[in-house]
Amino acid sequence: MDADTGTDWLSEAEQRAWRTHLDVSRLLMHQLERDLQPFGLTMNDYEILVNLSESTDRRMRMSDLAAATLQSKSRLSHQITRMERSGLVRREHCDSDKRGLFAVLTEKGWTTMRQVAPHHVGSVRRHFVDLLSAEGLAALQESLAPVAEHLHTERGRP
Repeated sequence: MDADTGTDWLSEAEQRAWRTHLDVSRLLMHQLERDLQPFGLTMNDYEILVNLSESTDRRMRMSDLAAATLQSKSRLSHQITRMERSGLVRREHCDSDKRGLFAVLTEKGWTTMRQVAPHHVGSVRRHFVDLLSAEGLAALQESLAPVAEHLHTERGRP
């Protein structure tokens, strides 16, 4: 503990682990984004397509989709507008809540998802999964699970 600032500075080992995590996070997301470019998609687009494709009737309330993708409602609205222009999604009014809106995966969006998913999974394998042993993956998941749980709790979501 630093007597002047009261800060519990990171040890060398903690700092190495933290900076490696930052490097991997930034570089991996950058690479996955690059691998989606030939399909005209961003990681945000792909995440929205995944969420909608895995939802009942391939639709989600906009507020739930914003929460699932960690986007503000305003930012998501702009993203959905862009994806609507591409024909990947559409908005529908919610009958039970006149102010509510659904984001709905279109047939083009579903076809795009089915086309892109194998390439994305291949990219995840090439740049992440296949570089680690089964034991390493298990240890990584076990190590990161408490962090994920803590951050979900901080967001107010179990």
